[in-house]
Amino acid sequence: MSDRDYEDVTAYQLDEAAEAELLAKQNECTFIWSNSAGHPLGVIMNYVFRDGRFWLTASSQRARVPAVRRDPRVSIVVTSRGSGIATSKSLTYKGRCVIHQDEATSAWFYPALAAAVRSGDPEAQAAFVRHLDSPRRVVLEIVLEGRIGFDSTQMWRDTPDAARRE
Repeated sequence: MSDRDYEDVTAYQLDEAAEAELLAKQNECTFIWSNSAGHPLGVIMNYVFRDGRFWLTASSQRARVPAVRRDPRVSIVVTSRGSGIATSKSLTYKGRCVIHQDEATSAWFYPALAAAVRSGDPEAQAAFVRHLDSPRRVVLEIVLEGRIGFDSTQMWRDTPDAARRE
């Protein structure tokens, strides 16, 4: 396989089990939207993945909130970097953003997000929930419409001469 190149990496798809592992171990993503001029912008955000959807939060005064009110088409990118997964894996999703500002959504989401980002520390989780509970805060629900996954484990198996040596 030494004559193989990386022009077409579509063969190295992330399977469902690896996708589930990545989404369970990672809690950070890049959230991407378009501004009024049509330029894509992205920020790193924490998320909860539940029932096949991404859930995030921001203050409604952040530029991304009026932007997704205007155009709900967004993307989410998740990588394995920092998750403890040994080889590089990534997921890119496209979808539509639904904005929630109701007590029922906040009641389950804030504690779930706090548990994801302050794992094992109930006091820090409770403090985080208190700080999230503010008048202008909204919850962003991403309804997924498409996915691209990549698993470098397969690529390194096909091209072992280029793989990282530990």
